Amino acid sequence: MPLRAEGLGEGDSAVASKLAQASWTTFDWAFQPFFTLVTTFIFAPYFTSAVVADPVTGQAYWGYTQTVAGIAIALLSPVLGAIADAAGPRKPWIFALACLTFAGCAVLWWAVPGIDGGMLFGILAAITIATIGAEFAIVFNNAMLPSLVPPERIGVLSAIGWGIGYVGGLISLGLVLGLFVLPQVPAFGLDKATFDAERMVGPLSALWLAVFILPMFAFVPDQKSRGVAIGAAVGAGLRQLGETLRGLKHYRNVVRYLLAHMIYGDALLAIFAFGGIYARATFGWDLLTIGIFGILLNVLAMTGSFIGGVLEPRIGSKRTIALAIVMMIVGILGILSIGPERIFFVIEVAAPAPDRGLFASPAEHAFLACTLILGLPFGPAQASSRSLMARLAPPGMVTEFFGLFALSGKATAFLAPFMIGLVTDLTHSQRWGLAVVLPFLALGLWLLSGVKEPKAH
Repeated sequence: MPLRAEGLGEGDSAVASKLAQASWTTFDWAFQPFFTLVTTFIFAPYFTSAVVADPVTGQAYWGYTQTVAGIAIALLSPVLGAIADAAGPRKPWIFALACLTFAGCAVLWWAVPGIDGGMLFGILAAITIATIGAEFAIVFNNAMLPSLVPPERIGVLSAIGWGIGYVGGLISLGLVLGLFVLPQVPAFGLDKATFDAERMVGPLSALWLAVFILPMFAFVPDQKSRGVAIGAAVGAGLRQLGETLRGLKHYRNVVRYLLAHMIYGDALLAIFAFGGIYARATFGWDLLTIGIFGILLNVLAMTGSFIGGVLEPRIGSKRTIALAIVMMIVGILGILSIGPERIFFVIEVAAPAPDRGLFASPAEHAFLACTLILGLPFGPAQASSRSLMARLAPPGMVTEFFGLFALSGKATAFLAPFMIGLVTDLTHSQRWGLAVVLPFLALGLWLLSGVKEPKAH
């Protein structure tokens, strides 16, 4: 029997309208520039290489922001999820959390090179706050998914959401390049010499979020209020969370999946957080090159999301995730085998010429080929993880279990960045630092293999 759309009356349709479903996907579109422009391809490499003069220190600072955000999300996501389940509506939470991300992104305009002291702390705090807001908002948005479509359509809508999100990231990257990087005179009077383009991605992501999240608020049905005061909801939510944690022994299959997601999710976060930094450091790419590289990765992830949406109903969420993890292991191994003058560990090639064109050296060709293998499964891994959680969550506890899902994705989120930094420091090699993700992926795949996926009806 299809799940009812939350907030609908007894006589209404059993699922949400096509408009509501389409509007739900605009959440991913609205938030994706934050992840694409700020935390992955533009601002993160700029911060580690220019805002902080020493790249090693810059990478350490960036890791600290992700560590603090990860700890906060790990501690509070299931609590907020339980409170929301007790109170009812999810949209007010999403609005408040989106405001945090908006404010954090807007502040990044003041991240000029060489800042220190209180201003540097302010930028680090802004990045942390924006990340926390985005990740918490995702918890509540994900919890809406089972109320919008019947169980057999969850994977499809989830994949469409991720795919549309990547389209948003792709377009936002194109706007940055077209307006601020390619022209001799950037738009709006920006100055390349003062890194205005890199700093502008913060306010641009904030504006994008404010505009494109509106359809979700306007057209997606929300769960009705249960008439519970906030204080009572907090108490009820905490009691329910305690009961859930004590009762997890009755949900061993879900617990195994949450552990698997925790491990391979750490690897995904690390690849996102350090992929652009690693590519820029390996080949010395400028902003234009790394921006085009980001567009390529978004195209791959977007394509993979839509392929995953077609594939998942045929082979299931679990197998889709497993296939994605295997592809990522192969892709990471390939990338780690490549240096400026060597590919596949043993084959020597000509070093990149200083005046070469875009991706013109043999090593860069090989790097892009491995990126193809690595980039395609990103979308399916995330979309199918979300849809599998929606299928495994017990009825009436969806938001709470999506809080635990966020917890599983963030509980050890500091560990992979910490291990990357530690291994990089000990070996003085970014290659060996990034290799840390491989055991995370392998262990996550093994844990996932023991999860029993319920059949869609």
